[in-house]
Amino acid sequence: MKAVSPLPEYLVSRYKNWKDTHFIEKQADHVRLADEGQHPKVMVISCCDSRVHVTSIFGAETGEFFIHRNIANLVPPYTIDDAHHGTSAAIEFAILALKVEHIIVLGHSQCGGVRHCHDSCHNNQAPQGAGFVDRWMDILRPGYARVRDIEDDDARIQAFEHVGVVIAMENLLGFPFVRDAIDAGNVTLHGLWHNIRDGGLMSYNADLKKFEPVG
Repeated sequence: MKAVSPLPEYLVSRYKNWKDTHFIEKQADHVRLADEGQHPKVMVISCCDSRVHVTSIFGAETGEFFIHRNIANLVPPYTIDDAHHGTSAAIEFAILALKVEHIIVLGHSQCGGVRHCHDSCHNNQAPQGAGFVDRWMDILRPGYARVRDIEDDDARIQAFEHVGVVIAMENLLGFPFVRDAIDAGNVTLHGLWHNIRDGGLMSYNADLKKFEPVG
């Protein structure tokens, strides 16, 4: 394939540095993980945004977290058809194969996907064309009704980011194997929102239906 290029030199250099330092220091752990397989206790569904560094936030080591990333950390409704469902497949594998004990939906500030959806909803604009992002954000679009009455633009957008986390959790509960695992006490579900600017972390309180600071 002529379109495929060699790895940029700065990435080659970074790889060599990692292999000669961090990997050597943790080599026994890598051997163990290779021989025994992965046994993460936590699944994290987070945004593709490069500023959301999940393993750094929680100080996770290799093999601790099963991480699935997509635009705006969304979860689609449970659907059985002939289409391809990457997020649903990751959830199924985490619950049924890996037997994770916790599922975290991690939203964040300044989310471009949420902002894109917000602007089209706020301006009463229909999605343009049939792009993958627009179709994916259809998952979140109905949630705009929950924040439309907030007058301040910044507060409305942040609230919409929160709504995205809540909708993801609501859809997760529509997966029979997720609901069964939670009802059996084998899995706990958590909704978090991360502030990129100040490093803050908020957790969704289902009883009060609001996000509260962590720590």
